[in-house]
Amino acid sequence: KALAQAKDGRNHILDIMEKCINKPQPVSQYAPKIDSLKIPVDKIGALIGPGGKNVKALCQQYGVTINTEDDGTVTIYGKTGAATDAAKAAVKGICEDPEPGTIYQGTVKRIMDFGAFIEILPGKEGLCHISKLSRARVEKVTDVLKEGQVVPVKLLEVDKMGRLNLSYIDAVEAN
Repeated sequence: KALAQAKDGRNHILDIMEKCINKPQPVSQYAPKIDSLKIPVDKIGALIGPGGKNVKALCQQYGVTINTEDDGTVTIYGKTGAATDAAKAAVKGICEDPEPGTIYQGTVKRIMDFGAFIEILPGKEGLCHISKLSRARVEKVTDVLKEGQVVPVKLLEVDKMGRLNLSYIDAVEAN
């Protein structure tokens, strides 16, 4: 009988609380956040890097703590939701295999006479040959691209040697 009265009292209190707040409040973007994801076990080494270099750089860059388990579970602890989300995207980028036909937002890293090297995922660069910058003839790569510029590029292929061949014009025309 006492148990039934306790349950009724608890339900009464919950009913009163629900009248005041009928749904949870949204979490602030400034609140700390913990997130986790699974990566393939064979990609753990790429995430950690030699001597922990890659994971330390990610922690420093985004202000987070990253823990990796042997089964591929990666847990990211951040002081803000934005930092955690950005670090999670970077981890996915490191562990993701580039897919031909996909359009990426890449950063121009180096410009050469024959084309530009563009980073499409963290640590993954490809070459956009000068012939893939425009349908018309391009005299100099710098006429179209500048170092540090973020541009859409389409991954045409990953060749036998693992090099990424990119096209700027195909990505622009696809939009």
